[in-house]
Amino acid sequence: MFVGTWWSLMPPLVAIVLALLTKEVYISLFAGCALGALLSANLQPWQAFDNLYNTMISSVDFSILIFMILLGQIVMLMQESGGTRAYGEWASTHLKSKRSSLIATSLLGVLIFVDDYFNCLTVGSVMRPVTDKYKVSRAKLAYIIDATAAPVCIIAPISSWAAAVNSYVPKGSHMSGFQMFMSTIPFNLYAILTIYMVFFTSILGFDFGLMKKHEENAAKGDLFTSGGEAFQNQEVTDPTEGGKYARGKVCDLIAPMMVMIGSAIACMIWTGHLNGGKNLVEDFANCSSSESLVFAGLVTIGFLLLFYLPRRVIGFKDFMNSVPEGGKLMMPAILILVLAWTLKGTTDALKIGTFVKSTISFTPGMVHFIPLIIFLIAIFIAFSSGTSWGTFAILVPIVVNMFGENNETMMIVSVAAVLAGAVCGDHVSPISDTTIMSSSGAQCNHINHVQTQLQYAMVVVSVCVVGYLIAGFTENWIITLAVSLALLTFILLVIRSKVMKASES
Repeated sequence: MFVGTWWSLMPPLVAIVLALLTKEVYISLFAGCALGALLSANLQPWQAFDNLYNTMISSVDFSILIFMILLGQIVMLMQESGGTRAYGEWASTHLKSKRSSLIATSLLGVLIFVDDYFNCLTVGSVMRPVTDKYKVSRAKLAYIIDATAAPVCIIAPISSWAAAVNSYVPKGSHMSGFQMFMSTIPFNLYAILTIYMVFFTSILGFDFGLMKKHEENAAKGDLFTSGGEAFQNQEVTDPTEGGKYARGKVCDLIAPMMVMIGSAIACMIWTGHLNGGKNLVEDFANCSSSESLVFAGLVTIGFLLLFYLPRRVIGFKDFMNSVPEGGKLMMPAILILVLAWTLKGTTDALKIGTFVKSTISFTPGMVHFIPLIIFLIAIFIAFSSGTSWGTFAILVPIVVNMFGENNETMMIVSVAAVLAGAVCGDHVSPISDTTIMSSSGAQCNHINHVQTQLQYAMVVVSVCVVGYLIAGFTENWIITLAVSLALLTFILLVIRSKVMKASES
């Protein structure tokens, strides 16, 4: 009696509200999972446990968990080898200020566009020692990581996200999935404006809201800001200080990163070819990204074994000890991910998609407002479910079928609104896997990341509301994007002016 009704919204909403109120994400997510299982079992206790157990088993993506463990091991090995220390020394020579470290972090986030999971964990691992040196708060680092992960992937034609969007376009549509994806890029306002805002705030060097408080505390030496941080007890050291293995060089950090990126891309192309791809675009569209990431992790660890031990950068015993220790680094994020995936599984069992489809209806006179309405609906679904891909699966077929061949431009604008809203909802949701992994990559308290990022995201959302109204009436991406960028620039300059005045007074 709860399936396919508004009750399907309750488990994620309970988890989100509890997380924000208690700042304890584990118990909040578990409460949402338990409620979802209970509702799907029509309030029968044993059946609820059985549902919870089976949903957890079926919802967990073990390949992603394996990749996270492998990446934790790689990070630990690079640290123990002295590669992180050497990179810190090099960065201190070339990155002279906090501003340059923020810009470098943002650029690295944009360059790793193949997969958002890979982006979240890799950027944090590489840049954390440098941002720590220049006293960038972990909340700010997590924001940059998150804002250059999904927003970059959703406008990159060669990425796992592009492949997902391609697969959600109904068969028989007059436009191929790839053609549609490419057409939506200039209308994907949230992704473009978020990336623009990251670079704008980094270059001009200002923050506002809760983020400003975190940055002020970081300047005083508190990179975490009090509040039950999972990583609070770890020692934060200057990366330029000598470590146990002084022989480590910059290549001991850069080389494994290059091997990981290269092997991941190569494996994506190969698995895509095996799955029927006939050219590079089809290879990425048909690839198995999770399998490719695990393969890249294993190849990289094998490379480190051959790269470190013969040069005596690290001893064999220390190499082996770093393997389990690196896995432990990822355990907080893995636990949160497992609960978040289980929560998504319970909402799927409650058929949240069916409820959304049954409540969406538009009248002909509303056609110009459809992009904005779709954008807001996509935000709500992605925020509540913690998944942008699930939101794509629900809304993209609806939008494509809604317009068909009658109004191709409006269909493209509306699909772009789905993609933008889904990324936005996923971006600000405390139960989103990419949000969780951004916190993990920055080693930042998860709720601190959610709260600080939300205020920045709302600025972009307010501009997107105006942008999609313009897009709905003009159906012109040049006008839409130009006005949106100008409006966001104006708002950010006003905020910067107020922040500077407040600092002076």
